[in-house]
Order: sequence, then structure tokens, then C-alpha cells
Amino acid sequence: MLLSFVFGALLPLASLAADISLQSLRFSIISDDGTPIRSESISTETLPSPALSVRSSDTLRVTFTVTDKGSGKGVQPHQSFIRMYDPFTKEEGIHPIRVSPAGKGKFDLSMSKPPSWLPPTTDEPLDVSLIIGSFKYNPVHQKLFHLVLPRSQPPPTSPEEVHYHAQPEIQHTFRPDQKIPNIVISATFAIATLAPWFVLLTLWLNIPHQTPKLFSSEILPFIVLLGALEAFLVTYWVTLKLPQVLTYGVALSLATAATGKRALSAISRWRGA
Repeated sequence: MLLSFVFGALLPLASLAADISLQSLRFSIISDDGTPIRSESISTETLPSPALSVRSSDTLRVTFTVTDKGSGKGVQPHQSFIRMYDPFTKEEGIHPIRVSPAGKGKFDLSMSKPPSWLPPTTDEPLDVSLIIGSFKYNPVHQKLFHLVLPRSQPPPTSPEEVHYHAQPEIQHTFRPDQKIPNIVISATFAIATLAPWFVLLTLWLNIPHQTPKLFSSEILPFIVLLGALEAFLVTYWVTLKLPQVLTYGVALSLATAATGKRALSAISRWRGA
């Protein structure tokens, strides 16, 4: 991202800017006692072979001089960075380099204390390049070498990390389907519920009685509402829920009680007449 920003900012001026060149481009690998292990000049055309290998106790040093390609004078660029990029993991680390007014720059990397900007390292080499940008000169992105660093330690594991991994599939437990009662049991309770009506009907047909006022305006509403109340209880047993029974049943019971009181008053009045 930073590389794109640098080149994007300098692109409009590229056609008007002069060129710069890198001189005295060199790398050195120094052991912990100061002894040079490997030191070579870096060509702008080909990369050093084999790839550079730096141990955990070594120091990598890169030196260079930025000059005007036309006059050969030293140039201090506005921005200069060294970039280490892992083409396999796509991780990168970018670090600024200070360049003197005479154009001399130096970069040191001590692996005894690896800096935090380094990308995570594996056994694969990193692509190391030098990025230079200036408002007066065309930008430069020079590949330097391939670098193998000691394998980095895995990052510390957070106790919250487990919550961000794939979790086991949730197995929902549903209530089993309602079982239909045994037909014998259902028939037994149905007969027990209807038995009082059979008894009432039998007594009604066998005991002599007279109901001359049964269909009068005082008695008939009570009989109708009493039958409706019984039908309502049967409906509750089949389909209705308890809240519905409490809502509709209270209204029906109050109406039945009112008509029943009226029917009793009418019967008392008829007997006293």
C-alpha cells in the first residue's frame, strides 16, 4: 500500500523529472564478534546467488549512495525505504532509511533483537528491495537480493481466539410428535363424559313430568345458554386453549347465571300464583 502511494504521488511528475542512480550498492553479513561472514557488491541487473542467509546472532548491513544520473552528484531523496516481502504468505515489512545530504544511506538489521516491523518468516526466502522517491527525480524500486531469516516464533495465542474458529454444528433437539392416546382409553373417557346425559335423558323419558313453560321467554334462554356452555366445554376439550376458555367462558357463564336467575324467579312466581 505504501509503495502504491509513493509511486502514485510521483507519477504526474515522472515525465518532467530526471533520473537517479544507485552507486556503491553493497551488503555485508557480520557475525556477533564483528567478523564479516559474507560481503558483496549488489548489481542492479542480477541478484546475488545464492540467497543471503542470516543467523539469529548475525547482523545484515546494506549501504548505498544515491546520485544524480546526469551530474553524478549525491542526492538526498525525500523518501527511502527497504521492503521485505514474502511471496508465499503475502506478508511484508517496510522500514524507512535515513539518507544523508550527500546521498549516502545505510541500513542495519540485527537478528539478535528482531524489529517488530519484520514480517513473519518461514524457511522460504524474502524478496528484499529498495524504494526511493523524490519530487525532483523519477522513483526507483530496486530489487536487492533474496534473504533467508531464522523462522519466527508463532504469535501468542489469545484466550479469545477459540471463539473465532469454526464451531461444532449445533444439533437442535425438537420435541417429539404428540402421540394419539389409545382408542380404548379415549372411548372410556368419552363414555364417562356422556354418561350423565344418558342418565338425564333416561330419567326424562321415564319419569312423568310436565313442562308447559319450557319454551317461554323466561325459561328457553336459560336452557339454550346451558346447552351452549356444555358445547363450549366440549370444544375446549377438542381445540381451544385455556386462555380462550377463560375469556369466552366467563362471558358465557355470566349470561347463563343471569338467565338462570330469571328462570327461577319466573318459576317461583308461577307456583305462587
